[in-house]
Amino acid sequence: MSYRISMAVLGVMLAVLTVRQADGSEHSSTEGEPLQRFEFLQIRMAIPVRITVYAADEPTANQATQAAYARFKQLDRLLSHYDPDSELSQLCKQAVIGEPVKVSEELFTVLATAERVSRQSEGAFDVTVGPLMDLWRRSRRTATLPTESELTDARQRVGYHHVSLDPETQTVTFQRNGLRLDLGGIAKGFAADEALRVLHEQGIERALIDAGGDIVAGAPPPGKEHWLIGIAPLDSPDGAATRFLKLSNCAVATSGDAAQFVEIDGTRYSHILDPLTGLGLTTHSSVTIIAKDGMTADAWASAVSVLGAKRGLPALSMAEPTAQTSIVTRIGTKITQIDSSGFERLVVE
Repeated sequence: MSYRISMAVLGVMLAVLTVRQADGSEHSSTEGEPLQRFEFLQIRMAIPVRITVYAADEPTANQATQAAYARFKQLDRLLSHYDPDSELSQLCKQAVIGEPVKVSEELFTVLATAERVSRQSEGAFDVTVGPLMDLWRRSRRTATLPTESELTDARQRVGYHHVSLDPETQTVTFQRNGLRLDLGGIAKGFAADEALRVLHEQGIERALIDAGGDIVAGAPPPGKEHWLIGIAPLDSPDGAATRFLKLSNCAVATSGDAAQFVEIDGTRYSHILDPLTGLGLTTHSSVTIIAKDGMTADAWASAVSVLGAKRGLPALSMAEPTAQTSIVTRIGTKITQIDSSGFERLVVE
């Protein structure tokens, strides 16, 4: 008997397969308790969050997963750029140039990781893109490009180097007026990491969290060496997976434009924004990152999408030596696929 989960991920489907024994029975935990498979689905952070766990009984599974979903809800109150009352929104609204603001441990952790990835990717990933994202969301709705004056004005209020972090005091200091932070490219991965941590605290080790496609895997199902995660074709986000990865105790995220794009004046633009131009990417692509945690995979999937293979592969390799990637691009009718050597070893033959 097999179970399948499929989820659209920024235009690329990740299908998660877990398999029981052929006779349908469940393996036992090291304590001798039979482990059963339980699956839950709730909307959190405006995305479907599916949690699969192996537990001794239903009450144990329910208690653990409800605690994990509660953590998602708590983090949304802190990190959402849509919620005007979130800690992030209040920081952007009330910050005064040059004055440090103490923030929660969670917000500081995400901002510190974002700053590091921004530096390592030379600005290809940048959470200060709020002003540009506002323009690009409007462009996607209206199918009209921003004017050059609008882009120039927004760019003056964008740049990760305008935000200073002090780990000793856990404070954030804005160095320019009008900064607006958008954690859309990193918050889901962090929330999935935290949810898995909560499950571990609840005694659940064999678990998988799919946060709208940002997938964080714990220990594999009983009797298995890994979870199987499938990647759909570049142009078929809802189609059958063509390749499967064997993963455990790590994370995978995919960034692509198969489902989310807009065509303006004959040019196809992705929903993924290039912080340097202020416009969506024009290369049709899918980037899958396997990393130690969801936050890292989430951020670098966006960064490598912007950088492209030529610059993105060496940047990722230098910043995260254990991370692996697959980059698929289409130019005209030609499709090119580039996999890191470590990525190829994780593909099911």
